[in-house]
Amino acid sequence: MGREEIRVKWEARIQAFRASGEKATQWCKANQINRRQLYAWIKRLDAAPSSPRVKPATFLPVQVTSDAKSESSSSLRIRIGSAVIEVEPGFEPALLRKVVYALEQVPSC
Repeated sequence: MGREEIRVKWEARIQAFRASGEKATQWCKANQINRRQLYAWIKRLDAAPSSPRVKPATFLPVQVTSDAKSESSSSLRIRIGSAVIEVEPGFEPALLRKVVYALEQVPSC
């Protein structure tokens, strides 16, 4: 079992313990869990920053405008907020992938 799976398992256990309203000693005995382990995981998970989780896809509004200059040069201009990505003929696909990946990592406001 990997670290992420173990963490998720303990998150579920702690949630179940807290929802039960029972004292730790009683809950741990009923669920065959070591009380010290329970407290150690509570401390670890409460102190840890929220774990990175996969975010659901977000669709942004797109406005398509006619730009005579860009049509004649056969380039593609992508505007994301105040950022502009201009793709010219003969561009490097790997570089565009890196730029798009970097923009995905920026937290949305």
